[in-house]
Formats: sequence, C-alpha cells, structure tokens
Amino acid sequence: MVAEKATLVLGGAALGAVSFAAYQKFSQKKPAVPVMNRPPVQAPPPPVPVSSGPSINNIDKAKTILPFGFPGPVNDIVYRSAYVTSYNRRDRNPNWVAEHLTQDSLKRGPDVDRQKSNFKEDDGIPEKFRARLNDYFRSGFDRGHMVPAADVKNSQVSMDETFYLTNIAPQVGQGFNRDYWAHLEHFCRELTRKFSDVYVFTGPLYLPHQEADGKFYVKYQVIGNPPNVAVPTHFYKVILTHHQGRYSVGAFVLPNQPIPDQTPLTAFKVPLDAVERGAV
Repeated sequence: MVAEKATLVLGGAALGAVSFAAYQKFSQKKPAVPVMNRPPVQAPPPPVPVSSGPSINNIDKAKTILPFGFPGPVNDIVYRSAYVTSYNRRDRNPNWVAEHLTQDSLKRGPDVDRQKSNFKEDDGIPEKFRARLNDYFRSGFDRGHMVPAADVKNSQVSMDETFYLTNIAPQVGQGFNRDYWAHLEHFCRELTRKFSDVYVFTGPLYLPHQEADGKFYVKYQVIGNPPNVAVPTHFYKVILTHHQGRYSVGAFVLPNQPIPDQTPLTAFKVPLDAVERGAV
C-alpha cells in the first residue's frame, strides 16, 4: 500500500542524466541508468466512448499523443487539438491527461495570449456529471491545469482548450499550483531541449494515509454546492522521452500541499507501477 509522501525508487528512468539547469534545480545528480530500446508495452488504441464531438483532425492528432495506446482507465475520452483526456464522472476530475511536447509544439503562435482564455465547463459531459465553474467559487483551491496553458502556445484555440474543466482539478494554490507544480511543468518543457519527443501523462490520485490507530484510510475533501468535485490527495506526472530510437521513463507523485522550493524532485520519484496501482 502506498503511504503518503512515500520516497520510492525511480523506475526505469534515465532522466537523471539530463544536465541542463531546470533538472539541476529540482534533482540531485544520479549516475546514468540504461534506457530501454522501446517502451515495454505497445497496444493499439482500443475502441472508446467519445465525448465533446471530436473532429477527425483531433482524433488523428491523438495518434501522435498516444502512439503506444491509451492508459487506463478508458472512459469519457475527450479529444482536443493538443491533448487527450479521460474524465471521471464520480470525482468530476480527469483520470489522466496526455500530451506530446516537442520544440516545435512549444513555439508561440501569432497573437496567442493566455489573457484571452477563460475557464469553461465541458458541454460534452452530461450536465449532472459535469464539473461546474461554481464548484470552485470560494473553495480555497486553484483550478489546476493538468496540461498547462504554457505547453500550448502554438494557437489560441489550443490554449483555450486547456481551460476546459475536463483538464482541471482542485489544487492547493500557494506553494503548489503556483510554485512547485509550475516548476515541474517548466521542467517538462525544458526536456525538449534534450529529447526530440516528450510524452507527459498527468492526473490526480487519492492515496491512503496512515492514521494514529495504525490503519490506512483514503480521505479527501469534496467541494461544490452540492459537493461533487473531489480534491485529490496527490498528483502524478509520468514522463516518457524519446531521442534517436531510445526511450526513458520517469514517474513522480507529489502531495497536493505546499512544497518548499528547495525540495529536490528526486524526493517524489516512484516506480511506474506505483502510479498505475494508485490511479486505478
């Protein structure tokens, strides 16, 4: 069972070999780890239910975002121009959100401005299962992006799509969403300097916590009126990099709470299967 803030070992990753400044800010240097020649699992995208009336272009784009198939769970799939997400009707949060970063995808398009974007509900989700803008009103939590707007600067339409609530989950603001989490997002973008392809999978977790009686409990706050939107205890990022036929993978689980900036990213490394178990 995964306890809160467990310090685990990085599974199959060679990200420790990355030498540029963003990685140095968050990690301690590690000896290089042999990389895999290819990811261990390949699977064609399965037939999935589709919400939000995806365009053919967005479905084709999904093949570049998820070249090895869909992670699980697979339900309420939403296709956007720069990401693919699976939505959880019970928690009113994404199960996971996938994106594909390259140096070209991060270039700013003409007249693209975050100030033009607004948070919005996803009409593709049935109304009674939809996260609502009012759910976040005076909740004390930020509307935290899974795919950040800064990853999608190549078109205004794509940036606007990152503000759908199907790409959002409640995050602690000061010390997390506006600070350490934002630094981690920047780190992912910086990886494109070293690797030709960076695939990022992001999502919420609801992990057990050991209490005074020695037993483990899964407890989390729910916001909204009526209270419907679950507040995750943790968030994960799984990063798969590719360059010249070689793949590396790293997985990180961060508590949804203020994290001091000086905390090394290595403190949150976990084996990939720890994320897979926790995200089910």
